[in-house]
Formats: sequence, structure tokens, C-alpha cells
Amino acid sequence: MSFVCPSWLSFILYNPIRTKFTNRQKVLGECSITEDSVVLEVGAGNGFFTEALAARAKKVIAIELQRGMVKKLTKRLGRLKDKVKIITGDVAAIGLDEHIADVCLLYYCFHEIRNKEEAAAVISRAVMPGGTLAIYEPTMEVSHKKMMETVSFFAVKGFSLEAESSGLFTRLALMRKVR
Repeated sequence: MSFVCPSWLSFILYNPIRTKFTNRQKVLGECSITEDSVVLEVGAGNGFFTEALAARAKKVIAIELQRGMVKKLTKRLGRLKDKVKIITGDVAAIGLDEHIADVCLLYYCFHEIRNKEEAAAVISRAVMPGGTLAIYEPTMEVSHKKMMETVSFFAVKGFSLEAESSGLFTRLALMRKVR
């Protein structure tokens, strides 16, 4: 059973403890995000990664399902708001243009998406050929088998697995769009 954090609990997503234990710059480096990158961030929440993405990338397209989180995200962005386009909705149900992103970041969110197959199709259309897909999932909720199922949703959409790792708290799959 997955848990989508309601906006009234968003303080657990952005707090001093998480900031200390989650190295956002390391994650951005693993995703190969540069100042020229256009990043599609699915499950932006209240902006824990969006803020760091906007400071580093050329542009961020942030998708968030909950209006309450979008309010908090918008407030958090401040001077970086011009670099972020926020889309409120379910990634599986929105229409994104083709080949708009160099990188897609899915951080602790794909296991919460109901229509995974359609979400993978939308994301695949949005990521340009040669682009990176970085899938991070919590080990407590996503087993290795479930992570490989997630990888397979994207493999049939033209992504190849380049690297995977599993730590105490996080599983990672880095994929490249080959077609």
C-alpha cells in the first residue's frame, strides 16, 4: 500500500532532517543535470527537489497532483519561479508535448501512480532521444522485484537501463531513451 503525502503533512517532505540526509546535489549529479538541462520533475510535492533543480537547470517542468502542494511549491520558489512551469494533475492523464525534456526525475513517486503504463507513455513522449530517466524509490515500499517492474514499463517505451543501485533507504534506476 503506497502513501501519497497530503499537503497538510508536507513539512515531513521538506525539513532540516531530510535536508541533512538527502544530498540533493548528489542526486542532480547522478541525473546529469546541467545548466542547459530541461528537467521534467514528476511528483514535485512542496518543492524539495524543484528548488534545487531550478537553481541548477535551465528550466523545470514540475508536475504535481495535489493543489495544496502546488500552493506550497509556488510559494517556495520565490526568485526561481520564472524557471519553473508547474502543471497540476496526474502525469498519466496530462498531455505533454513530445521531446520537451532532457531529464526526467521520478523521486519517491512512481510507486504511488495508479496508471503506471499510461504514465510511462506520457513520460516517454516528453523525454527526448538520448535523454535520461532517473527513478528513485524507497526500499521500504518498493522491493527489487517491484523496481524491475517499474524499469520494464519504461523499457517497452524505448528506455534502456544504464545503472541501478540499492542502498539502505533508496533504490535507483538510471535509464537512457534510445528510441
